Amino acid sequence: MCKIFCIIGILFATNLAALAQTELPKPAYDFSLSREERIKLAESAAPPEIAGHATVYLLERTGYVRVREGTNGFSCFVDRQTPLNLEPTCFDAEGSATTLATRLYVEEQRAKGKSEEQIRAEIDDGYKNGKYKTPSKPGIVYMMSDKGYLLVPGSNKLVAIPPHLMFYAPYATDKDLGSPPAARNMPRVIRPGQPDAYIIVIPGPLEHPGH
Repeated sequence: MCKIFCIIGILFATNLAALAQTELPKPAYDFSLSREERIKLAESAAPPEIAGHATVYLLERTGYVRVREGTNGFSCFVDRQTPLNLEPTCFDAEGSATTLATRLYVEEQRAKGKSEEQIRAEIDDGYKNGKYKTPSKPGIVYMMSDKGYLLVPGSNKLVAIPPHLMFYAPYATDKDLGSPPAARNMPRVIRPGQPDAYIIVIPGPLEHPGH
């Protein structure tokens, strides 16, 4: 029951080790898609009422390019916590003003040929020296797309991830949530103890009134 949920929960602590494998699948993000298709992919992270008014960044081989200026403070793009992943994401205004800068930096440095270890170390240093800021208040990250894929840690498989919501929780751990059991209907912390830690929630099916 918790298989995909548990994968999401442990991925971010082990992604660098997974990338060290010799046989890896083809990256899920397809640079050959048309501009319009990639915009729709980024927008699929959030409800149309939100994504339609958000700033949109397209992932190119040189990094992210801002292709539309939004009006609601949100930013939609396709994140990649490893170069193999495909994670349509939409930050709210707080995330756009803070965490987004690290995501833009990661892809810029990948395009320059830096290793994942080098990039991670530079991000860590950036948080320590004040270059990057953690969210200063609660907020939401929409990841409601049904087109997301993650590399399974310790394997050479990509799996689809369920639509979910994330909430900023800098430096949080599962202990802060009461150490809930690993299950789909339980909240979890991803990137525990890190500046860009999140509480993740997978919404259940909506019930009709009267049920």
